[in-house]
Amino acid sequence: MRRTTNWCTVPSVTKEPQRDLSGLVQLRRQLLSDGLTDNQIARLLRANVLVRIRHGAYVRSEIWAELTDADRHRLRSRAVLAVAHPSTVLTHVSSVLERGGDVWGLPEDVVHTSQADRTRAGRRRSDWIPHRGQLREEDIETINGVRVSVATRSAVEVCSIAKVEPALVVVNGLLRLKAMTLEDFHAAVQSSQRWPGSLTTDVVLRLADPRLESPGEDRFSYFCYREGLPKPEPQVEIFDEDGTSFARVDFAWPEFRVFVEFDGRAKYERFRREGETLEEFLMREKDREEKICQLTGWVCIRVTWADLNRPRQLAARIQKMLAGHGSAAS
Repeated sequence: MRRTTNWCTVPSVTKEPQRDLSGLVQLRRQLLSDGLTDNQIARLLRANVLVRIRHGAYVRSEIWAELTDADRHRLRSRAVLAVAHPSTVLTHVSSVLERGGDVWGLPEDVVHTSQADRTRAGRRRSDWIPHRGQLREEDIETINGVRVSVATRSAVEVCSIAKVEPALVVVNGLLRLKAMTLEDFHAAVQSSQRWPGSLTTDVVLRLADPRLESPGEDRFSYFCYREGLPKPEPQVEIFDEDGTSFARVDFAWPEFRVFVEFDGRAKYERFRREGETLEEFLMREKDREEKICQLTGWVCIRVTWADLNRPRQLAARIQKMLAGHGSAAS
């Protein structure tokens, strides 16, 4: 009978609470009503007291400096909503970022919106894309005090404007957040067959997998699909000689006796122990990898973000490894 131990307990994939951005955007009209002049606003900008986040909208520089890219997008979204029609809703990438979802390979300096009562798109700006497409009330929810498209619609919206890889990161991220299920996403895809980008959406639906725990793992999974490699099994559990759960590897090809560990900042942040240095963490990971190899007889391939930027070389390395160990396994 297999037993488990807390030694290798894997932290659940959670997000930090969204930062409260209420009241941080200062519009030009508000500053003027407070008694400032345009010349004074310009001097505050030159003195780095204020930062212009879009035309006619400002924030204090010390606040801007400490915001993540995602929160800077969320702040721009609020600046857009402050001057947009009252029925305007955050959609596409903006809706995903507002709920704390993962975004990779998509511009985060452009706000996406739609109007609940309008099927025509408004005028596009460099930092604001109003989309056409009418939203029903059931397509809208309120998160952090702003109205956004629901997760399933956001997922399909992103698929309609993005390539497969960045769209897959978004969809899997929403699955990780439990903002939707695969069944929910499938239903949304079925009801949006006439939308643009339906081919991308169909591929993303086939590849979506809530077991993947980070954008890096999403990208590696897509890399294997794109390069025609055998599909690896994600989150494979490894047991010791007593049947006790020892560890879990990111991906494995058990039939080839090969496993993959994706090295990225997300893993370091999730698995690093309190007070542990980077050197100590890396040594512990090395010991863990050696133990897994001893328990299974498998070999490890470590993959980084940089490796994914050299797909041909990475594919050749993996194919060589699988070929060598496939013959040994048979």
